[in-house]
Amino acid sequence: MSVTLQKTSSTASEDAGPYRVMVVDDSAVIRGFITRYLEEDPAIKVVATAANGLMAVRTLARARPDVVVLDIEMPEMDGLTALPKLLEQDRTVKVVMASTLTRKNAEVSMRSLQLGASDYVPKPESLRAVNASIDFRRELVEKVKVYAAQRRRILGLPQPQAGGHPIPGVTGARGPAKPTARGATVVTARRTPVSQPPVVAARAKSGATLPSGEAAEGGARIVLRRPSPLVPEILAVASSTGGPQALMKLFSGIEKERLKRVPIAVVQHMPATFTAILAQHLERAAGIPAVEGEDGMPFEQGRIHVAPGDYHMVLEKEKGGIVVRLNQDPPENFCRPAADPMFRSVARIYGGKALAVVLTGMGHDGLRGARELVSAGGTLIAQDEETSVVWGMPGAVATAGLCSSVLPLDQMGAKVAKFLGGGR
Repeated sequence: MSVTLQKTSSTASEDAGPYRVMVVDDSAVIRGFITRYLEEDPAIKVVATAANGLMAVRTLARARPDVVVLDIEMPEMDGLTALPKLLEQDRTVKVVMASTLTRKNAEVSMRSLQLGASDYVPKPESLRAVNASIDFRRELVEKVKVYAAQRRRILGLPQPQAGGHPIPGVTGARGPAKPTARGATVVTARRTPVSQPPVVAARAKSGATLPSGEAAEGGARIVLRRPSPLVPEILAVASSTGGPQALMKLFSGIEKERLKRVPIAVVQHMPATFTAILAQHLERAAGIPAVEGEDGMPFEQGRIHVAPGDYHMVLEKEKGGIVVRLNQDPPENFCRPAADPMFRSVARIYGGKALAVVLTGMGHDGLRGARELVSAGGTLIAQDEETSVVWGMPGAVATAGLCSSVLPLDQMGAKVAKFLGGGR
């Protein structure tokens, strides 16, 4: 059992310095690897390490981390037991669970999200794999920075001033947006503008509405499209970082009877094993069946079909109806499963009867497929910046002028239900 706590000069300098991280793992070698990976980014500082959950709980107040990277399986006190104790001490601290890719640990990781963890990182199963896994390093650093930035933004603390690799869709600290009058036709986005097709600007003049937020310097205006006049015959959803919690909230906010009217496709960037567990949790949240997609499976009304980890999921129209198809074509946007292939297939089959949703996520996966979906007449809704963990994926489609609505997460379920019921 061991705890390491590094001394720092003052509270003021800590709050203005690199993101503060505590690493908790019973393996000293793993703690060393994770510490090294994180501190290769100058925007991150590991301020404490601990060998089990009990020592982490005792160290939290002194270490004052923005993020805790918490192993699941440890002696004396495991990660799932330590999690609520850490959050009880500091409700603002962000906890990223680290677990190996077993079904048991996938179930624990998903359960930890319901108990207040911010996210998880699938940890390679051997010391050699941990040391060699570029994907693990990248995901670990990205998620630590995403959630550390979110915590500081919420608390009004400064972000690191220099160094580090920027994470797309993560903004710096800012004050609350100023309220504006209802009925505005544009919003502003803190993102580089994406060129918009002429039809978007033309439709904007006819009065699509969304409350607007305060513009940051160089912000891009979001112009909304009119939704399709056709009643949706499918619901397609894409998400990534922060997505599991967002998916639960989205589906729990949609009336079960409305969900039963359409087949549903979900792409969440997740590894194999985790997607099957996600389907189980979505079934409980939605109140309708949810399964991991299988090749050749009928795409059934009233059922959620989750793209399995490491496979793209697309839809195909056959004589007997529409079926799920899986493939291991090259990753798109560094992702497999990816949203773009799924959105493209939805556009081809459903056209103007497609309803798609883009939730929180890093990068821009879904943008190209969303262009095809909207060009075919479909309707797109995106999560707003304020409620997104990362406004990468939803920000990309919003600033491209592809959306009919850009909404806070707690309003999206009602909006989807309205569309599925034939309303606008």
